[in-house]
Amino acid sequence: MPSNASGHYDAIVIGGGHNGLVNAAYLAAAGKRVLVLERRHVLGGAAVTEEIIPGFKFSVCSYVVSLLRPEIIRDLELPRHGLEILPLDGTFTPMPNGDHLWRVNDHGVTRREIARHSKLDAEAYDEFGKAMVQMCRFVKPILSMVPPDPTTLNPKDLMKLLFLGQRFKDLNGEDKYNQVQLMTMSAIDFLDQWFETDVLKATMSASGIIGTFLGVRSPGTAYVLLHHYMGEIDGAFRAWGFARGGTGALSNAIADAAREAGAEIRTQAGVAQILVKDGKAVGVATTNGDEFYAPIVSSSVDPNLTFLKMIDEKHLPEDFREEVKRYKFRGSSGKVNLALDALPDFKCMPGPGKHLRGAISISPSVDYMERAYDDAKYGRYSRRPYIDMVIPSLTDPSVAPPGKHVMSCFVQYAPYKLKEGTWDDIKEAFGNNVIDTIAEYAPNLKNIIVGKQVVTPLDLEREWGLTEGNIFQGELTLEQLFFLRPVPGWAQFKTPIKNLWMCGSATHPGGGIMGAPGRLGALEILKQGKGSN
Repeated sequence: MPSNASGHYDAIVIGGGHNGLVNAAYLAAAGKRVLVLERRHVLGGAAVTEEIIPGFKFSVCSYVVSLLRPEIIRDLELPRHGLEILPLDGTFTPMPNGDHLWRVNDHGVTRREIARHSKLDAEAYDEFGKAMVQMCRFVKPILSMVPPDPTTLNPKDLMKLLFLGQRFKDLNGEDKYNQVQLMTMSAIDFLDQWFETDVLKATMSASGIIGTFLGVRSPGTAYVLLHHYMGEIDGAFRAWGFARGGTGALSNAIADAAREAGAEIRTQAGVAQILVKDGKAVGVATTNGDEFYAPIVSSSVDPNLTFLKMIDEKHLPEDFREEVKRYKFRGSSGKVNLALDALPDFKCMPGPGKHLRGAISISPSVDYMERAYDDAKYGRYSRRPYIDMVIPSLTDPSVAPPGKHVMSCFVQYAPYKLKEGTWDDIKEAFGNNVIDTIAEYAPNLKNIIVGKQVVTPLDLEREWGLTEGNIFQGELTLEQLFFLRPVPGWAQFKTPIKNLWMCGSATHPGGGIMGAPGRLGALEILKQGKGSN
């Protein structure tokens, strides 16, 4: 092996997705000599911008910035490194009968729009908003907390459990009920208690199923709704936005902060094996035969890759491996990215306008959403899928040539496991079905497409290292959250192998462009001195 291909570092971070980069930036800022190894040619993992069609820059996978923790923006001074978040204003839902629902960030305007459908719902919308803010306030400290282990007698863990119990006790009676319901109910059952308008409930319930192999009527989806509700930019709950230059610009800003702090970042350097000696992680071997050594190895890739692919089974307890095998991925979503030479023209609101500047949601009714899940349950992609679209080029012209546009379409359901055929066989049909579905509402779409990219769950697994194509590195279901994520007893970023840590979305508090797992993982490593756990 050439001598320049090996090296000794204080810490090695596996994976250059946004969590891995956050982890590296915090470790480097603390004075550690850090090496980041990314398998692909471009940084960012699923938070990446790529010019797939000349002149058109796609946020290939993740497409909106919603959950990025404010403390990370501050600590890493991301605006100084080029991060600019442009607001995403509202959600526009076209309806088959020619009507529409258009909620915007201006509360008064949204209230009048909802009143057009139901005066009762307009009143309830105020109350619902207040209740959700209370729920977000209750959950918010948990996002910045290392989960306690409820089975231990460790005083620190017991204090955290006491803190959570006290917070719950301090909620008023109504908020207590809401919190319990959010943890146990389906998104639709929860919303049914507040609203009567079908299209409003359908569109709001969509947040409860994103990245999860569950339907809007499945218990547990109400919590996922809350998880996505906690988008916080500049301190405002529910503030979503675009990164100027695409989602990859966010990853590049974090990478710049890490490099400025002294981290070394290498692309096209996939990790084949984590090197273990005497029960301790001592380094990694790459797919091209290089070896790097460090007393800390921090993995931002998922548990399947980390424990079942990169580590010889003899180094792990059998019960731990079995728990990892039981961890649920069940990818359920795909993406269709379109290059357009004009804007889509929706029948219910013809012509260009502000309604195209926010999210456009194909979620016309609760039954429509549940039927989309029915297809997936039986191993087929949804014939009439839920689609969440954005046209970032309206807000950020840098991502498309003048006068042209990119449209990003998040699609659910696209089950990883198909009853018949393979994703490679049906990829084209899947993409065409999405375009056909949108064209029912915007008939000019097919005539303005100049290029497209279809991303299936199999593509997410093969190209981005997301097992079974799960965008959150594992489902955000209650049995896989907080002190149960990814494995009971191992939710504190540690692993059964000394000096090996986890810092990706498969750890608390989960997925989305949040950065919290990377930050919390780094803070835990730094607490442990030289990384021995």
